[in-house]
Amino acid sequence: MKIEKLVRMDLNLLVCLHVLIEELNVTRAAQRLCLSQSAVSKNLAKLREQFDDPLFVRQAHGMLPTPKALYIKPKLDKLLNQLEQISQPEQFDPSVSDYRFQIAAVESVYPLILPHFLPVVFNRAPKVTISTHAWDLSTFSQLQRGELDFGITGKDIDINDAKLTMLPPPDICEQEIYRDRQICLVRKNHPALSGRWDLDAYLKQRHLQVRCDGNDRWLLDYRLADLGLERDIAITVPDFNSAASLCSYTDFVFTAPSHFINMISHQLDLQTLPLPLEFPPMAYTLFWHRDRENDPAIRWIRDIINESIGSLREFAAND
Repeated sequence: MKIEKLVRMDLNLLVCLHVLIEELNVTRAAQRLCLSQSAVSKNLAKLREQFDDPLFVRQAHGMLPTPKALYIKPKLDKLLNQLEQISQPEQFDPSVSDYRFQIAAVESVYPLILPHFLPVVFNRAPKVTISTHAWDLSTFSQLQRGELDFGITGKDIDINDAKLTMLPPPDICEQEIYRDRQICLVRKNHPALSGRWDLDAYLKQRHLQVRCDGNDRWLLDYRLADLGLERDIAITVPDFNSAASLCSYTDFVFTAPSHFINMISHQLDLQTLPLPLEFPPMAYTLFWHRDRENDPAIRWIRDIINESIGSLREFAAND
């Protein structure tokens, strides 16, 4: 480590660069930093000299980051996140803390799990903030790098199934929140509603699929393949709400966790059907990095979720 070089680094300039990369606009960056535009422009000039690169080029609708700025961004994000963590007190006092939690979650977590613990979080810690992120293939590596505090997504409960769908790295801790089963969603007056609903009828339909964790195949598809069977996937979409919306004006069938299907069927006036196949439940699971096991802020959130598990399971049982 070249201490002499690090001494010449100005942390305030790095924070300014971080905001500029996010905003790509000097005026907006100045507002966020509570600085004047001229002060931000001077900081940018110093940054350009420090990195020997223009960092941004002007275009019609703002600024465009250079390849150097794009190269710096993930390293800068990690550095500032770690600096924020080490600046936190060893004891977490929710009544006064302004900690910013970074959470990655699969879309279906928002209507089911968050309502059970977020009100408690903000009631007990009125000054904290939460930044949410989509769950994707990079989530575990972001947890490992300290860019995320924790994540929540669905996980197959059998280890052999998880090897096919999602197996967390060994340094990622996990806690099951609750289990859910899969059911089907179709439009009102769907042709399938007028006949026998069994596996043959299910496989004769065209299906909607949501891409989860970057994977177009779910455990359901692997189980069907074991039987020499396959669903006819008409369209793959990035999220649950898009899939449900498509059901409202097509004859496609959408298979998803029951809590989401039951909720959205009421909202969009759609019809539910059972999944005509013996199929194991999946578990909504909380993940965090092993190095954060005793982090007081993370432990505080986990304790609140533990308190909420009872109501979550009761909610699922009555769904």
